[in-house]
Amino acid sequence: MWVIEPIFRDAIIFASMLSLLTLGLTLTYLTTKVPNFSHGSFASIGMMAMLTFTEVMKIPAYFVLFPSFLLGGGAALLLYMMILRPLISRDANIVAQMVATIAFELIMISVLNIYADYLTQTFKVQTRGFLIRRNDVRFFGEPGVFIAAPILAVSAVFLLYLLLNRTRFGVGLRAAIENPSLAGTLGINVKRAYSFSWFLAGGLGGVAGSLLALWFQGSPNYGSELLISIFAASIVGGLQNIYGAVAGGYLLGFIEILGTRQLGFTFGPWITVYRPLIPIVAMAVTLLLAPQGLMGVRWRSLARTVIRGGVK
Repeated sequence: MWVIEPIFRDAIIFASMLSLLTLGLTLTYLTTKVPNFSHGSFASIGMMAMLTFTEVMKIPAYFVLFPSFLLGGGAALLLYMMILRPLISRDANIVAQMVATIAFELIMISVLNIYADYLTQTFKVQTRGFLIRRNDVRFFGEPGVFIAAPILAVSAVFLLYLLLNRTRFGVGLRAAIENPSLAGTLGINVKRAYSFSWFLAGGLGGVAGSLLALWFQGSPNYGSELLISIFAASIVGGLQNIYGAVAGGYLLGFIEILGTRQLGFTFGPWITVYRPLIPIVAMAVTLLLAPQGLMGVRWRSLARTVIRGGVK
C-alpha cells in the first residue's frame, strides 16, 4: 500500500488553505485597495469555531464549515461596513485605513483570547496549543482534511470563476472592481458588490481556519501568526490577480513547509523557529525581481529568451 510521507501531507493541507486565505486577501485588496492587516483573524475565528463545535457541542467536523464561513464572513463584513466604508466616504487616506485594519485585528485578538479563556474555565477545554485531529474522519486510511483541503481550494477557484464570468452579478462585480465610477453610472450597486466581496473573503478565511484546526496545532492567535505568509503568497502570485493569489498560495505553502524541513535537516532543529523568514525572503525576492508577481511575468517571452540563449 502506498503511504504518503507526513511532510507532504502537511504541505498539501497548508498550501491549500493558504491559497484560500490569499484569495480572500486579494479580493478585499481589489475592492478597497487597502491591505487588510486583520485578514488572519478570520482564520482564527474559523479555528475557534471548529474547536467549539467539535469539542463542546460534539458536532461532526465537516458540519462546522458552513458556520465558520458565516462567522468569518460576518467579521469581514463588519470591518468593511462599520469601519472602512465610513473612512472611505470621508476621504481618509490609505494609511488611516490600514491603521484601522490593524486596530480591528487587535480587537479580534482580544475578543478571541477572552473567548478562549471562557471555554477553558467553563468547559475545561484546552484552547491554546490544542490539537483536535481525533475529530476528523478518515478516507482510505488518510485524514479527511487531506482530501477535503485541496478539493475545497480547487472548487472555490472554479466557482469564483463561474461567478465572475457566467453570472450577471459577477460581471457587475468585476466592473465595480475595475472601474467603480463607471460601474456606478451604469446602475451597478458598487457598495453591495464590495460588501459581497468582503463577506466572501472573510468566509473563505473562516473555512480555511476551521480546516487548519483539524490538522495543525491551533490557538486564538494562529491567524495573526499566519499573516506574513498570507501577504507573501499574495505578493508572490500578484496582489491584483485572484488566480495568481491561488498559485502564490500553493507555491509559498509548499516552499514554507518543505523548506523548513530541509533547513532543519541541514542546520539542525533549532533553525525551524525562523520559519517566518521564508515568506519574508520570498516577498522580498518577488518585489525585487517581479513586482507584479507570477502573473505579471511574460512567461512566453522569457521562455523564448531562455531557448534562444541555450541554442547560442
